[in-house]
Amino acid sequence: MTTTATTTATTTATTTGSTTTGSATAARTTAVAGPPARSLRPLVGVLAATAVSLTGTRVSAIALPWFVLATTGSATMTGLVAFAEMTPYVLVKALTGPLVDRLGPRVVSWTTDAVSAVAAGLVPLLHALGLLPFGLLLAMVAMIGAMRGPGDLAKSVMVPEAADHARMPLERATGLSGVTERLASTIGPAVGGGLVALMGPMAGLAVNAATFALGSLVIALALPRGMGRSAAAPEARVSAGAEEGPGKEEASGAEETSGAEQAEPAGYWRMFREGFTFLRSEPLLLTVIVMVGITNLLDAGFITVLVPVWARESGGGPAAIGLTGSVLGIAAVAGSLIAAAVAHRLPRRTVFFAGFLLAGAPRYIVLALDAPMWVVLTVFAIVGFGSGFLNPILGAVLFERVPRQLLGRVHALGDSLAWAGIPLGGLLAGAAVALVGLIPTLVAGGLLYFATTNFAGLRPEWRTMDSRRPEPTEAAPAAPAQPEPVAAGS
Repeated sequence: MTTTATTTATTTATTTGSTTTGSATAARTTAVAGPPARSLRPLVGVLAATAVSLTGTRVSAIALPWFVLATTGSATMTGLVAFAEMTPYVLVKALTGPLVDRLGPRVVSWTTDAVSAVAAGLVPLLHALGLLPFGLLLAMVAMIGAMRGPGDLAKSVMVPEAADHARMPLERATGLSGVTERLASTIGPAVGGGLVALMGPMAGLAVNAATFALGSLVIALALPRGMGRSAAAPEARVSAGAEEGPGKEEASGAEETSGAEQAEPAGYWRMFREGFTFLRSEPLLLTVIVMVGITNLLDAGFITVLVPVWARESGGGPAAIGLTGSVLGIAAVAGSLIAAAVAHRLPRRTVFFAGFLLAGAPRYIVLALDAPMWVVLTVFAIVGFGSGFLNPILGAVLFERVPRQLLGRVHALGDSLAWAGIPLGGLLAGAAVALVGLIPTLVAGGLLYFATTNFAGLRPEWRTMDSRRPEPTEAAPAAPAQPEPVAAGS
């Protein structure tokens, strides 16, 4: 499942106070220049690149675990490969938030995808040459994970700006992003299962390399060069614009001095600290991160270890993995499409917890019961439909609460904290299967998932999830109210 994180008045004043004058200048500049013309190109470009790269990742999610499981026969080593990929993913993603804000998400996205393409392409090449020992495989997988983290972050950060260009509600834009992810989750497993069954797992890894390369080209060539820069460096950009614009003669000497000071970019650790301070200030944010962190850990073990082991023991093989993933993805696309159309009219909290109720425990239990394939597919369709409503709600709450100039670092930290358990998910699942067997592990995982998602909903912080606020932009600082956070998840 893909489940994709805040402020008090004091925090807002603290973390964004250094940008207030520049923001006011931006507001005057925007008023003179007028709103930009409506354009769908940025949104289409971001969604296309996301679809391409995620499709390859989903193919690899079948090919790589099956390759390790088939060559070693060890669920523990399969979990170790997942650990090697997701640990650098989480760590690097946490640390690159300020760089995304400084350099701009467009540059970060296409460069990291290009490096991922090279690393992913070396895996089947070295295997064909007989030069791929297990240690080197772990190193290459770690490189891919380290590049995927900032690449995924950068694409996500560009969604609200692309929605602004398209003049589209955030729930609809994040809903379309969710549809894109679900389509990738539908096409990827189908392609991955077929490739692995017909041509072997190395073919799937070669496809992964090609999709990374294509995604890099889409971002580099299709998106406007200034994409993300308004979020990355609003003060410097606005100061330059104010000096050249028609309102220059109205600026006072103090304003000009302040603008010159703000044109100097903040240091890395100051930017990182601002994001961390902003992130830790909200009780709801911490609740969501803890809840999604636990479910992400469970999901990681389920996808990377439990499903492949179930497929092997049931006799379904990689085709069964692809079929269940595709059915889940098709249903999730339907859920995401409905969410994109109507989520902005629905009570967020009710839909959120209903979605988790459907998307969590049922898939664990149906595999544990050794049910016929048609029952498994029916349950996975219900799971997918429920999960389709989660990301549009979470993404909308995040993007409308966090000021754009802080979005990269706040999003990176929130994602990384919520994803912190993912590297351990495969290891713990593999160890549990080796210790007690598949069925007890599935039952325990389903019960823990149910308890986590239901008990968390009893906390009072969730009541404020439905309060909608205008989206913060670089033209104005966040309002001195108490908006609620949203977690970033897997």
